[in-house]
Amino acid sequence: MTAAGAGIVILFDEIDRKVLDVMLGFAAGVMVAASFWSLLSPALEMSEGKSLPVWFPALVGFLLGGVVMRLVDYYLPHLHPGAPPEEVEGVKTSWQRSMLLVSAITLHNVPEGLAVGVAFGAAASGFEGATVGAAVALAIGIGIQNFPEGAAVSLPLRREGLSRKSSFMWGQFSATVEPIAAVIGAALVIAMEPILPYALSFAAGAMIFVVVEELIPESHRGGNGDIATMGVMVGFAIMMVLDVAFG
Repeated sequence: MTAAGAGIVILFDEIDRKVLDVMLGFAAGVMVAASFWSLLSPALEMSEGKSLPVWFPALVGFLLGGVVMRLVDYYLPHLHPGAPPEEVEGVKTSWQRSMLLVSAITLHNVPEGLAVGVAFGAAASGFEGATVGAAVALAIGIGIQNFPEGAAVSLPLRREGLSRKSSFMWGQFSATVEPIAAVIGAALVIAMEPILPYALSFAAGAMIFVVVEELIPESHRGGNGDIATMGVMVGFAIMMVLDVAFG
């Protein structure tokens, strides 16, 4: 779906800012819902009957996910779409603006891929509360919200002067970390089953960090906060229905 979103640049040089903000809000809503329904809720369920308090693995994993993403955000050079050059974040670099834009969206995709991988790894391990249906629902939801992220990369790159083909390829490339993170997450869970509640919560914390730090501010940057918020509501509702229906 990232490729489909990036493919918008083949037809249009840019998209109405209101539409983009709604799509970013939608992506944020999907990620918030997925963080609870697909990750935190199963983590809490798996922690029942253990020696530690039920909330402990979820709390530790969630906070650790946020801290790790904060460190990545602090050090990785990146620039949010629509932001002026002086708002480059991360360590100082000589990277071109186009590379900084790709880096920003790539940062979004790491926790998404990790979440999908952990969910499938949990289902493969046969843990109660983790089902293939729930993992599929999560993958579908993440896939849907990847559409606006692809557009959020390719369209700004086109405005920067890159060709349509180059803009599309870079937009598509930004999602390559997602399957890599998914494989790593699944492998870790299958190999070390006791860490599963922590891993699920870690992915949730990482996604919530991205939503609050990146997606919601970006969706409000154009002054369309109200409709972006409605996008969040719709995205949350759709992801909730998907998870409950498939899970």
